[in-house]
Amino acid sequence: MILSLQSPHLFGVRMKTERPLIAIVGETASGKTSVAIDIAQTVGGEILCADSRTVYKQLDIGTAKPSIEEQVGIPHHLLDIVEPNEKFSVAQFQAMAQKCIQDIQKRGKIPILVGGTGLYIDAVLYNYQFPKPQSTYRRETLEQMNDVEITTLLKDENIDIAALNTKNRRHVVNALLRQGRSGTRSKLPKSSLIVGLRLDREVLKTRISQRVEQMFADGFLGEVKQVADRYGWDHESMSGIGYRVARDSLEGSASVDQVKEAFVSRDISLAKRQRTWFKRNKDILWFDNPMLLKKEVVEFVSDFNYNKS
Repeated sequence: MILSLQSPHLFGVRMKTERPLIAIVGETASGKTSVAIDIAQTVGGEILCADSRTVYKQLDIGTAKPSIEEQVGIPHHLLDIVEPNEKFSVAQFQAMAQKCIQDIQKRGKIPILVGGTGLYIDAVLYNYQFPKPQSTYRRETLEQMNDVEITTLLKDENIDIAALNTKNRRHVVNALLRQGRSGTRSKLPKSSLIVGLRLDREVLKTRISQRVEQMFADGFLGEVKQVADRYGWDHESMSGIGYRVARDSLEGSASVDQVKEAFVSRDISLAKRQRTWFKRNKDILWFDNPMLLKKEVVEFVSDFNYNKS
């Protein structure tokens, strides 16, 4: 168990709070979904999925969405909310999540925000106020730049790229439009708890490889073909390297093993970016044991209920 100095247990009984909100974060394939479902069953919670990929309909296997079996008995929100060819922003996610949280709390349930997309989670927990959109002309100019030009511009404008997916053109353009700023943010409310599940890196790599093998056994390539046949390839939901190499395989220029290797490589790179993003947040209580993480959450909810009474 890894505790930061922000742990409320270090200061005795928690202060009386508003309705609680739990967030469970961590890298891809770290086991967040399983522990979140276990916690939801214990405390009477409902899960909000905070993932920039699982918002897309029909892309189930490739985005590792919670299975139908996993969702039985526990309401899951913010899955399958846009078509694969539609654009979706963090501001849209924030608005939908805030509305969903209010509804869950009104019904006396505990909202549990779960995912690895750090910006989505932070936008909700810290109530981000996003910078005003830049001009359409500026966006169009950036989108027309080639890779060398846009990489040079990132350096010239001193944009921090540590947690930025530089292979995703839309993310890079948005970072340049914001000039590296994510907007203003509030402090974490006393009624919110952020816990993180962090595995040994070699263990995580093994889990990623095993999950990719299962994805292919479950029909990943067939899912990609079905979506591509209906919507085409030129949209954000299928811009990741795993999908690009899947296209090569479907068109005969890459083997299935090459697609698997690319998918594993993509997820390992994603995990590194997620770790970089989350390690900056001193509000997160980190655990390497899911049972200890669950214990912390259950105690937080129990303390809240005690203070409320």
